[in-house]
Amino acid sequence: MKKLEQLYEGKAKKVFATDDPECYIVDYKDDATAFNGEKKGTILGKGVINNRVTNHLMQMLEKEGVPTHFVKEISERETIVKKVTIVPLEVIIRNIAAGSFSKRFGVEEGTVLKQPSLEYSYKDDALGDPMINDYHILALGLATREELATIAGYAFKVNEVLKKYLLNFDIELVDFKLEFGKLSDGTIVLADEISPDTCRFWDVKTHEKLDKDRFRRDLGGVEDAYAEIMKRLLDHDAQ
Repeated sequence: MKKLEQLYEGKAKKVFATDDPECYIVDYKDDATAFNGEKKGTILGKGVINNRVTNHLMQMLEKEGVPTHFVKEISERETIVKKVTIVPLEVIIRNIAAGSFSKRFGVEEGTVLKQPSLEYSYKDDALGDPMINDYHILALGLATREELATIAGYAFKVNEVLKKYLLNFDIELVDFKLEFGKLSDGTIVLADEISPDTCRFWDVKTHEKLDKDRFRRDLGGVEDAYAEIMKRLLDHDAQ
């Protein structure tokens, strides 16, 4: 497959056209941002880790019945993915109170929620990705009722599968953000990435943060935390 012109560059990835009209090539960057781009930096090796961890988890989720955009990993930083039209929603599942949830609702960080919560944000950097509910989504035509039901179903399935899987590596899945896209025939699939950029991963025993919060909160050891996630997941499965 031939890599053609760059179509898009986001905060964490570049997207390229290919000679297959139904496929793109995604190239993961080391750039890091937080607070809707207000904080910028670099996490060395992040692109490699996020690419490999995402592909590892997406292939596992495919086997569990969650369709994804993954096609083939072609280098440490590059992956062929199915061409999708992104549904402009961030789909957030929370198992444990942390971050904006704790601030918004006055719940102490680390409080285990009585059940997983689902929330949506409207993907718009200029607006600060505001929270949005089902009625807003339907009113604005961002997704249909059927598409929302499919997205929510897949999101909870991802949570169920990942929580159980990650515990094998002493990783607690605190919360995470997903994005979904539509194939040319309208089929909804999981897109974007699943990585320390988009998930809160805590060590089960120490509750040490092994994710982007180390960058957001200037905790230090950012590269080590990302590398630790890849080591636990990929080294273990390679054995």
